[in-house]
Amino acid sequence: MTTVKRDTYTPETLLSVAVQVFNERGYDGTSMEHLSKAAGISKSSIYHHVAGKEELLRRAVSRALDGLFGILDEEHAREGRAVERLEYVVRRMVEVLTAELPYVTLLLRVRGNTDTERWALERRRDFDHQVAELLKAAAAEGDVRPDVEVRLATRLVFGMINSLVEWYRPDGRGMGEREVAEAVVQLVFGGLRKEL
Repeated sequence: MTTVKRDTYTPETLLSVAVQVFNERGYDGTSMEHLSKAAGISKSSIYHHVAGKEELLRRAVSRALDGLFGILDEEHAREGRAVERLEYVVRRMVEVLTAELPYVTLLLRVRGNTDTERWALERRRDFDHQVAELLKAAAAEGDVRPDVEVRLATRLVFGMINSLVEWYRPDGRGMGEREVAEAVVQLVFGGLRKEL
């Protein structure tokens, strides 16, 4: 007699399944029943690992946010001319986004309907503000074209990077994380840097 062994779930593997379901159905459209079916375990097994759906959301968006905020603590993001730090941060943002694609996708889709979503939106705004300050500093140092309005440039840079969640799929046949990051940096800084 053969016994079918059920997969053993850890908080990390359960989180991965939850993020996939949240991204497919939307957070509001996902129930604990949906999560238990996707994971192939009972709802009570899920509650063994987490208090509920919102805890899974918090863990997921925290992973994305921690990756992004971690960039700002890296040496190349803290030292040197502002334009060089900004270029480094932009490159690393793309690398984090592509490496943590499902988590960042979820972060970019939160709308503020729960305490966790409002917390995530506030943290995301803080990160965006810190990156925007780098662009302002680069402009103040004279390294950004004076005919480019800083607020507009900031929105365009974030728009380009954030749009990756809509089309980038790491399938091994297309551009890799590094190539995408380099393409974004070339496009952004080819247009932003002041010509010498």
